[in-house]
Amino acid sequence: MTTTFGTITRIEGRWQIECEPHVRARIRRMFPRIPQSGGVIDLSDTPENSRELGWFLDRYPMVLADADAAHMAQQTLRHIDQEQRLADLIAGRADLLPFDLAKPPRDYQREPATMLEIRGGLLLGDDVGVGKTVSAICPMTNPARLPAVVVVPAHLPGHWTEKLAEFAPALRVHIIRAGRPYPLVRQKGQRRTGLWESLPDVIVVSYHKLRGWADTLVELARYVVFEECQQLRRHDSEIYRACRTLASGNAPRMGLSATPIYNYGGEFYNVVRILLPDALGERDEFIREWCSAAPGDQPRLRDPAQFGAWLRREGVMLRRSRRDVGRELPPVTVVPHLVESDSAVVDQLGGDAVALAKIVLQKGEAYRGQKMQAAGEFDALVRQATGVAKAPYVAEFVRMLVESGEKVVLFGWHREVYRIWMKRLADLQPVLYTGSESLPEKAEAKRRFIEGDARILIMSLRSGAGVDGLQHVCRTVVFGEFDWSPGVHEQCLGRVDRDGQQDPVMAYYLESEDGSDPIVIDVLGVKRQQSEGVRNPGGPLVERADIGEDALQRVAREFLRSQGQRALDAEQVAA
Repeated sequence: MTTTFGTITRIEGRWQIECEPHVRARIRRMFPRIPQSGGVIDLSDTPENSRELGWFLDRYPMVLADADAAHMAQQTLRHIDQEQRLADLIAGRADLLPFDLAKPPRDYQREPATMLEIRGGLLLGDDVGVGKTVSAICPMTNPARLPAVVVVPAHLPGHWTEKLAEFAPALRVHIIRAGRPYPLVRQKGQRRTGLWESLPDVIVVSYHKLRGWADTLVELARYVVFEECQQLRRHDSEIYRACRTLASGNAPRMGLSATPIYNYGGEFYNVVRILLPDALGERDEFIREWCSAAPGDQPRLRDPAQFGAWLRREGVMLRRSRRDVGRELPPVTVVPHLVESDSAVVDQLGGDAVALAKIVLQKGEAYRGQKMQAAGEFDALVRQATGVAKAPYVAEFVRMLVESGEKVVLFGWHREVYRIWMKRLADLQPVLYTGSESLPEKAEAKRRFIEGDARILIMSLRSGAGVDGLQHVCRTVVFGEFDWSPGVHEQCLGRVDRDGQQDPVMAYYLESEDGSDPIVIDVLGVKRQQSEGVRNPGGPLVERADIGEDALQRVAREFLRSQGQRALDAEQVAA
């Protein structure tokens, strides 16, 4: 008779394990994702977990119901099959699927679509400008994948209609125009344009409008694309819940982003959860296995390179650089440049900013809600003041570049800063592409910059992801304001540093010594380590010691110190 060491039961999609103490200690060493204390062990029922649990049972047999044993065996075979097929594909032992597009896709663009058929979901993290959109269009040549639903940021429907017309002109495309569902098929007697006698082949919807359409589209979608899928990184929003609803069907899902996260590594869980729900297990399992974080902090990856290698091996993420696919461009030349600023602008923030800074620095959970609100208000005040203080000097720097013959894409964030730039550079015909312009106005600004007399395109730091075509007329980028997240800056650079660029790209980061700039620049290095370790395992990482405190607390502390020093100086002058 075989000795058994416990029992395993499958309950609501999870394995519950009750076993002898020494076996429990052994299984915890094997599965770092499970809690390291307590009696009954709870483990998510993913194909990978089930396979490894089956392997463990060869050494420590346990009582398992026949139905549960059959399910574990099925999950194990599924994981083995996926693993082998992915290995054959990556090693070149398997043929890539054919995709009949008007312009034949390159082999490296066919690979993600082939991988999607094996895995059912994929995070495609190729470099900006490599051709992720074409890879996402490839599965649409299969009638079984239609209708396809493409979820995009608000400014990108035009990009998708252009690319679909170029590569798959036979597909009928409909852009969702309203937040509430309406018939997608022409009704009897209805003359509404843009509708057909049957469902369109491709339905393009913005992340915001998806909130009202998710329940409808999940019933229709046979394939889902999440463009700029870093939009999925925050799990506590209404948009995220809508994306989960859309992804809850059986349709394959592909996420596209050269910058899948903007901040810390724990955001990867939120993105992958939409694309491959069972890949990382439950959130607490992911954090235990891969992350480290002090209470209240954002989860951070302990070893980004190791996690990135695991994502590739499991076929969760495919990431190729331009060099990998033979489309390499010269490296971007980054030029940090110190500009003057009017320190009086920051000084004039006054009592409100001082009060907010003191709240940000309060200790204790009792102040948590108050601190969060104060932090947002303080950040907005100080960063806008920083941008306004250096705006005239940024404008003069940009003028110098334009007068030397360059067209310039100038990135900022605040409306007051844009106003100063537009006024000081008015004779150079600047145009705006920010969150305040309508889609037709953005399209016209882009046209004027590419084809017309506009020498400067002022873009919001978070409004230009996915915009194509600027690389044909511009090689110069200026950051007049900064974002807290390095992924935003990389997306901005990708507007001109992409396939089709003929010249080396210059990127100027115009820093001031006052306000939030010095600390933002410092923190960006910490966050880049989190992203780059995953996306480029084996590549160089920026070695930094994490400061271990919230960035805004540093800004608040420095602001109060400077305010106190200026008050002291004023007293000494008066004396």
